[in-house]
This record gives sequence, structure tokens and C-alpha cells, in this order.
Amino acid sequence: MKIKMINVFLFCIGMTFAQDSYYFPDRGLWAQKTPVTFQINESKLREAVQFAEANEYSGSKDLRIAILKGFEREPFHEILGPTKKRGGPAGMILKNGYVITQWGDVDRVDMTFSVTKSFLSTVGGLAVDHGLIKNVNDKVGNYVWDGTFEGAHNSKISWKHLLQQNSDWSGSLWGVKDWADRPPRKGGLDDWKYRDLKEPGTVMEYNDVRVNVLAYALTQVWRNPMPKVLKEKLMDKIDASTTWRWHGYKNAWTEVDGLQMKSVTGGGHSGAGLFINTTDMARFGLLFLNDGKWKNERILSESWIAEAIEPSTPNVNYGYMWWLNKKGPRHWEGLSENIYYAAGFGGNFIVIDKEHDLVIVTRWLEPNKIGIFVEKVLEAMP
Repeated sequence: MKIKMINVFLFCIGMTFAQDSYYFPDRGLWAQKTPVTFQINESKLREAVQFAEANEYSGSKDLRIAILKGFEREPFHEILGPTKKRGGPAGMILKNGYVITQWGDVDRVDMTFSVTKSFLSTVGGLAVDHGLIKNVNDKVGNYVWDGTFEGAHNSKISWKHLLQQNSDWSGSLWGVKDWADRPPRKGGLDDWKYRDLKEPGTVMEYNDVRVNVLAYALTQVWRNPMPKVLKEKLMDKIDASTTWRWHGYKNAWTEVDGLQMKSVTGGGHSGAGLFINTTDMARFGLLFLNDGKWKNERILSESWIAEAIEPSTPNVNYGYMWWLNKKGPRHWEGLSENIYYAAGFGGNFIVIDKEHDLVIVTRWLEPNKIGIFVEKVLEAMP
């Protein structure tokens, strides 16, 4: 028993040392350390990178074409926001904040698709931290009373339901109907259009219209555009570059306090979303690795991050727009259940592994290869 207690004590000391010794890069700078500094197998790490480079996303580099092809089953689907031709595979791996390897053009700004959702939910967390939202279980209609959350069903929806994508919000936003987004493969469209709505909180459905409803609701709460909030409250504080942009659909204008402002999207489903480089994605990941602190400044509450990566009731692999490696349909076999990650169309990922003090960012990796890639990275760890 005494030996076991000593081992636990030493483990905790090690965890404390690792977190206290994290390195946080200033803007435009990022110190590198060789893998051997951390007793990491350099050869195996190189094999992991080579795997990422050899398994590039197979879709078109013209993302306008890739989007239209990827969502061709959806009725009325069209490009409503900006798109951009993508670069090749790129990525960074951080250990204790230091770059231990990188590949591709890490400064190139590319679309990041549904990785945007993890940024969006974080803006929601900032709203809670700043007291703009008292409780995630509050009904959104108590904050946004313009009709978006009226009716027998929509009036039941809480912020938590939107964050976990289990609201089954029903309606149309920016000309896009919720039922036309990712319709089921079985049955006709009428079956989907006139379906019985699910009680909020009971069924998770990945749906960009409802994600964009969250972005709209947060715009009303902050009384500012989401890119401005993200920049001032988070990205500037982590010394991110000035190159990232967050777009909305061409017609997604709303008026707040007499000012016209764009309501952004939570992905690139019809264009738009977050356009960002690899290094800024890595900075965002490092903030989460360190439980919301950057250097000595608390930017996001530790309690929010813990809440954001709690499994939702209807989907054990999903929290507040973060994917969780719990044992479920999306579990990466053989890897820790404590790993969580942001994921986007085309193979964009930010992976957080606190047990190894790692942030892994990889872009344009064939999506079904991500579990194998992370496994290869962890095989290099001591």
C-alpha cells in the first residue's frame, strides 16, 4: 500500500511539474526542442509524420468542388459563403508547449470546417465566464426573444442543448431549413420534413443549421460579432496571428443596437466558417491543454473546459462541440479515453492528450486515418 501511495504521489508531482513547465510562445515565435529532449523515439515520430503526409485527404483541393460533392445528397444545398483552395498536408506536434515536429506549410491559412464548432462553443464558455449567460441550463428564449426560440418545441431548448447538438431546433435560418441538413438515407424527404421532433436533450443530430442558430444566439448575447469577441477575449491573449478570419453566409446579417453585423457559421458546410493557419490552431489547443491558462493569465475557466468535455447523455463521444475518445461508436481502440479533439471536414484535427502533455494538429489527413495516426504518434512516446 505504501509503495502504491508513493507511486501516486510521484505521478501527481510529475503532472504538476509538466503543467508548470509548459512553454507559451510569443506572437510569431515558437521554440522547438528535439524529440530526444523528452525521451521520445525520433524514428517512430518521423514514421507518424510520414504516415500523415502519405494519407492526404482524397477530396479535391478546390474545396468548393469538395463541399458540393460531399453534401450532394442534401436538397437545396448550395455555397453561401466564402471558400478557398486548400494546401497540402500540414501539422504540428507540441510536447509541453514546445514544437517537437512539424510538416507542411504551417503558416498557410485554410478553411477548417467543423473545427470551427470547438471555437464557437468556447465563445459560449466565455459568455458563461463573463456572466452573460447565467447557466447553460437556462432556456435560450429567455435571452433571445425575437421568435427564434418560440413555440411548443423550440421554447424548451437550453444553451446546453445547442452546445451538445441535441436540441432538434426546428425552423429556417439564413434561408436554410433544418430538415434539409443531412437528411437520413432511408425514407423520403417528406418523412424527414414532417417527422416528430425529439425532446431536447435526448437525441444528438449533427446539424449545421442548429449550430448556426447557436452562433446567432451568442451574437445577440454578446451584442458583438463573434470574430470580434474571439479576437479580443481569446486569440489576442494567446498571441495568435492576425491572419485568421471567421466568415458567415452572404445573407447572414442581423441588427444589434442599431448596428448591422454578420452572424458567422460554425463550419464550412456551405462555405464560410473559420479560416486559420496550423500554428493558431496549435495555440488554441495549448490553451486547452493548460486548462484555460496562457502563461499566468486565466483566459477560460477550468470548470468550463471540464464541463465541455463531459459526455452528453445521448452521445458518449460528444461534449460541447468537442469529440471525446470515450468507449462508443467513435472510440479509437487502444488509446486513452481522456483524449478529446476538434474535427472538421477534409481531415482537420486538434487533438488534446493531457496524459502525454501533447497537442497534435493535423490538416488534410484522410479522416478515417486519424485514429491510426494518433496511435503512431503515441507509439513514439517514452
